[in-house]
Amino acid sequence: MVKGKTINGLMRTLRDKHNIEVGGSKHKKELLNMGYFHGYKGYRFIKKSSNKIPYTHFDEVIAIYEFDMKLKSLFYPYIMQIETAFKNYTLNKIIDYGSADFDYIFSNLLNDYKKHSVGGKDYKKKMKSRLDLKSKVHNAISYNYNSNKPVIQHYFHNNNSVPLWAIFEVINLGEFGFFIHCLNQGVRIEVAKELDVHSTSHNQNGRIVEDIIFLVKDLRNAVAHNAVIFDCRYKNSNPPSRLIQFIQNETNITGITFEHIIDYLIIHVYLLKKIGIQKTELKRLVRSFTLVSERLRENIPIPVYTSIMGSDLRKKVVELKKFI
Repeated sequence: MVKGKTINGLMRTLRDKHNIEVGGSKHKKELLNMGYFHGYKGYRFIKKSSNKIPYTHFDEVIAIYEFDMKLKSLFYPYIMQIETAFKNYTLNKIIDYGSADFDYIFSNLLNDYKKHSVGGKDYKKKMKSRLDLKSKVHNAISYNYNSNKPVIQHYFHNNNSVPLWAIFEVINLGEFGFFIHCLNQGVRIEVAKELDVHSTSHNQNGRIVEDIIFLVKDLRNAVAHNAVIFDCRYKNSNPPSRLIQFIQNETNITGITFEHIIDYLIIHVYLLKKIGIQKTELKRLVRSFTLVSERLRENIPIPVYTSIMGSDLRKKVVELKKFI
């Protein structure tokens, strides 16, 4: 039988084992609200468990937890806005090629494998990606039909094929990035031009759009599942150098690594500007980020704050405002 601890027992553990000053009804409520395992356990380190935060007072734990929650509230609506816009801009360009029928698109546009020698390693790799995408799309359609999703059921009940715009409604951001990845180079470049992110110097093969999607996807999924985001631990892989160079060139902001949350703010502001969000809204977003960052700085030791936010935070904020 597994024996657990009451909230009082957990507070004693924080005091006796972790040397954190904690006590009183306020701290008890805060710990109950955040949870010991989701809260303290999730916020006791930066990026990896071996890099523990040297907490001395429970108010410091609360400050980082609240910062993380406010970041998620701040980013979520803008991530959704970017996802919707990217799908619609892509759809608008794809329809130019003659049809919104997925089978037509699969045969004529999702054929990046054709540039490789038949049967070769790269050919097989691209063909597998293409077939995996088809499977993912069909699984999404099946799942959403069985879940009574009206946008899918409507087409089946009228004996029609499911068009691309309905498919884009039910696939997730990662699957959408996979869709872009499988497009042939000519179409990828046209999609990038439609989004105004094409560059002959950094985007010669049209891969920047999928790079952006896969980067934003990690944050989007972390926010949607209420995972920890303040230290960017959600990042599944390092973004390609072409994307970093592209964003730095476009924004005139140096030192972007996507190791700190400020860099994700930068790419969101960049993308929001590209889809036509007004300067006043972008300034409001940066101002809100700055306010929650300053509140964190006031409530934790400066070395910890610098480890979380990076030593060039203020410089990047100034440069971001200039970009806006």
